[in-house]
This record gives sequence, C-alpha cells and structure tokens, in this order.
Amino acid sequence: MQRLRVRFAKRGRLRFASHRDFQRAFERALRRAGVPVAYSAGFSPHPKVSYAGAAPTGAASEAEYLEFAVTQLCDTERLRAALDTSLPTGLDVLEVVEARTPGFAERIDGSVWEVVLPGVPEDAARRAVAAFLARDAVYVERLTKSGARTLDARSAVVRFGVDRRPEARVIPDIGEDCAILEMVVRHMTPAVRPDDVVAGLCQVASFVPPAPPMVTRLAQGPLDERTGKVADPLAPDRVAASTDDEAARARGCQTGQMGVPGAARRPVLSTDTAGGTPSTAGRPLAFRPIVGTLGAGSSPVAGRSWTQTLTGTQP
Repeated sequence: MQRLRVRFAKRGRLRFASHRDFQRAFERALRRAGVPVAYSAGFSPHPKVSYAGAAPTGAASEAEYLEFAVTQLCDTERLRAALDTSLPTGLDVLEVVEARTPGFAERIDGSVWEVVLPGVPEDAARRAVAAFLARDAVYVERLTKSGARTLDARSAVVRFGVDRRPEARVIPDIGEDCAILEMVVRHMTPAVRPDDVVAGLCQVASFVPPAPPMVTRLAQGPLDERTGKVADPLAPDRVAASTDDEAARARGCQTGQMGVPGAARRPVLSTDTAGGTPSTAGRPLAFRPIVGTLGAGSSPVAGRSWTQTLTGTQP
C-alpha cells in the first residue's frame, strides 16, 4: 500500500465551499480519475482519506493538505494531473508526494493568513494592530452550535503586521485602497480564526471595516516560535525520498517508471487491464478504475486512458 500526501488550493468562489463539500468533490474526483484508492473494512467501507487543518468556510487557501492510501503504486505527477482535471475549477491540486515520514498531522501547528480589508486606510489598520499587540489578552466571543464561546484571540497570534508591499495597496477586483494584514496564527484548542483576530481589532481600537474582510491562508506547517515563520510540511518527505533515491543508486538499483527506487517496490508480474494478459517483469501494475475507465480523449496524455496514464502502462 502506498500513502500519498496532497497540497491543494481553494480559490475564487470555491472559498465558500465547506469542508464537507470538498470531501464529496474529492471522493468523486478519485472515482473519475480511476485512482486505486484503499477502502476501510467493515459493513460501510469508505476511502482512506484524512485531512489536516481545514480552512473555515469563506476563506481561500493556497495550502490545504490531505493524505490518502492507494492499493497500487502510482506516479505522483500523473496522479496530480488526473486529480486536478477531475476537480472543479477553483479546487486545484498543487502537489502530490509520497509519504515517507510519520506524524504528518502533528507537524502542522501554525498558519500564515492574509486578510484584505477593503476601504480601510493603512494608517488606521496599523494603529489597530499596534493596540492589539500591546494587550496581553484579547477576549472575543464566537457563536457556535453549542452556544456562545469566549476565547483569547491574542494568545494565538505569533506575528502580526500590515503588508507594506506597494503593489498590495490596491486590489484589482475591488478597485479601491485597502489595508492588507498578514498574521501568523498558532494552531490551538479552541482554534482561533482570522475573523476572531479581526473581531479583537474592533474591540481594542474601535476598528470597524466597512466591508467584509477577504481571508486567504498562504501557508501552514511547522511553526518556529522564535522567528514566527512557518515551514513546508512536505519538505521532510521530499528529503527522505531524495535520500532513498541516492541510497538506491549507490546500491546499483535503477529507478523505475513509478519514480520509486528499487525493483523490490515494483510488481514483478502484473496483469494488463486492456488485454487481461500478464505483462513483462518490472512493468508497473495496471489497475481497473473504481467506476470505469474514461475515454482516451479525456486523458491528460493523448491516446491513453486514465488507467494507462496513472500507472505508466502503454496503450
């Protein structure tokens, strides 16, 4: 079984899609792309997909992560292209890597957020941020399905400031001056969201934006408490993959079509889905789509079905 980790983005109007909406869309994309996803056992099997740190509904994101398991080895770049094509515009698959290290969800403990405040002068935003950072605690109230809940928005903010980039003063879609806040927020329980921080600004500085803020997550991953920077959570997997490749080459092993070092990780004998006959030794294992193989014209590679595209088999 191969485990894969995916970074995807929520853009445009798809920022208003809920986490459950994305789950349904991703499971449909797995079926459309014919991915040999692993299923749980029992009376009600479901795809083995886990999500890490989902953005709240209404927030865009450039750094959402999930992990899922497949029953056969897949080429990560072909799989990325197939999933990206199968998802609606605005849900974009940016990267797929093979899981080589444990504890992926535990290493994601911080996020970088960008908050666009239309119609707010930069000076006013800067004064509000300074007042917020000067407080030891800023308590805000959030309405949940269990009732009102009070939380400390200040304790979760590691770094906070106004974006000083000249090109960031005017947003083309808005066509007016605006302030852009950039904050690094620590993941904690209960979770503090960017809108909670904006509510804290309103509380400490009588700061009321004339229009709803536009929130985008720029990154999430391991948080360095000393510098306030957030690292790439997929970097350890890339390093481990590179180390494994170098070790395989040192042992004289050749890297196969699936991009996995060592012939031992590839099926020695497999069955071609087109003809039903055993393939030659070393050819990647082909598989049948869960729902059905799409037409060759729908594949990212001309003349190939989704099955042949993902596994690298010849048409």
